[in-house]
Amino acid sequence: MKLKQLFLLFFITATSFAQKDQLKWLDINLTNYEYPYPVHFITLKVQKQELKMEYMDVKPENFNGKSVLLLHGKNFNGAYWKTTIDALTKKGFRVVVPDQIGFGKSDKPDNFQYTFQQLAENTKQILDTLGIKKIAVLGHSMGGMVATRFALMYPETTEKLILENPIGLEDWKLKVPYQKVDWWYKNELTQSYDRIKKYQLDSYYDGKWKPEYDEWVNLLAGWTLNSDFERIAWNAALTYDMIFTQPVVYEFQNIKAPTLLIIGTRDRTALGKPLVSKEVQATMGLYANLGKETQKKIPNAKLVEIPNIGHMPHIESFDKFITPLTAFLEK
Repeated sequence: MKLKQLFLLFFITATSFAQKDQLKWLDINLTNYEYPYPVHFITLKVQKQELKMEYMDVKPENFNGKSVLLLHGKNFNGAYWKTTIDALTKKGFRVVVPDQIGFGKSDKPDNFQYTFQQLAENTKQILDTLGIKKIAVLGHSMGGMVATRFALMYPETTEKLILENPIGLEDWKLKVPYQKVDWWYKNELTQSYDRIKKYQLDSYYDGKWKPEYDEWVNLLAGWTLNSDFERIAWNAALTYDMIFTQPVVYEFQNIKAPTLLIIGTRDRTALGKPLVSKEVQATMGLYANLGKETQKKIPNAKLVEIPNIGHMPHIESFDKFITPLTAFLEK
């Protein structure tokens, strides 16, 4: 190993230890973590319980009459949309950013039947509360599956659909052996700062870390210090089962809204990769192919590929993400 590589490895390791030592305990509903904009809540009466669902609603002074809904991925919450919110509101868009039940500042129920239909319906209740009849819907990662289901359920509400490196462009059940919720739960209980950072480093950023990525590790790792972490892990396990068993890939042809696919082509994200052979892994999560295949399935779809960018275009390469997004929204 060259001296430069040794130094880089040492630097990353030393920095990681320092960050781990400074890890902050986080409340189960992130009450001790400040979001970039004021938060609001609605109370959902669903599945024989009342649950609080958080959202940000950012309406600029130069409101252009158009609204955008931003839906987060599985390992995130609405806070990671800050730069996107900033850019869109400067253009005059009203931006609504929810945390789904089980995520971020929203409630983490002891028991909940997670379906993409339920998440879409919960999200629609926020829009109904705000009196928003039409909106552009943008979903990243798991949020892309929620956004797709929302567009299918509420075509009259969905003006435009934007999918940013969405998962669910392929049906993993065809390649990965099914694992029970209990298996996912036990796996989630083993989460740690080191495991979370390694996954994000390898899966999202191709081994190239920047200090601004630390926050998205800390938000998950801080929960592992919480005595309620078992409840957080249980909700995470339930959402894994939802993702695995409820594909949307077979319904893309039914989407009616004009659609934009923003795809970082380096992305190789796929659920269940550790459960299959290396030969099968090599056939999964090929976003350079999946983007093109999905464009053909969705009527009136446009594809924007971002070369050498992974699962997180709006974090890893914001300028290349926001330019095609705003151009599409302003049409």
